[in-house]
Amino acid sequence: METTKVSAIQIASYICQRYQQEFGVRIDEMKLHKLLYFTQRECIIQTGEPMFDDSFDAWKYGPVLVSVRQLYKQDSLRELPDECQIAQYKSVFNKIFSHYAPKSSMSLCTLSHGEYSWKHAFLRKEKDATADAQISTCDIRKDAARMKQRRSLLNNLGLLGQSSR
Repeated sequence: METTKVSAIQIASYICQRYQQEFGVRIDEMKLHKLLYFTQRECIIQTGEPMFDDSFDAWKYGPVLVSVRQLYKQDSLRELPDECQIAQYKSVFNKIFSHYAPKSSMSLCTLSHGEYSWKHAFLRKEKDATADAQISTCDIRKDAARMKQRRSLLNNLGLLGQSSR
């Protein structure tokens, strides 16, 4: 199945809306950025391609999409993907909402700090204040490959439950 990319704003809007529906509260900004990162990584795991083109910046508390930040602060994330796009990425979204969305923002922050992509960009920025703190999609692909391999190993050992696949 050929996939089509959607904008990061559309995905952020969808996550905000679905989070409100499932948990009954507005998602906090830190959690939104972490769920966006894990959505991007999960899409690469499942489809081999990123879901959107926007790049994350490596901030102190993990990956951040600056393109989403101001709209979140203005409570203006209302540009949803269409039903076909949501259906196309249903398994990605379901994985994120079952596995990551229930976790606390700080737990997600800790998880994101374990990602090679964040560490690589953040350490580069710490070493050289003029360096770009942008997280490369190539590095997210490395994290995705590592996670895919880990899941496969756990599955082969019978340690990965059906809902975690």
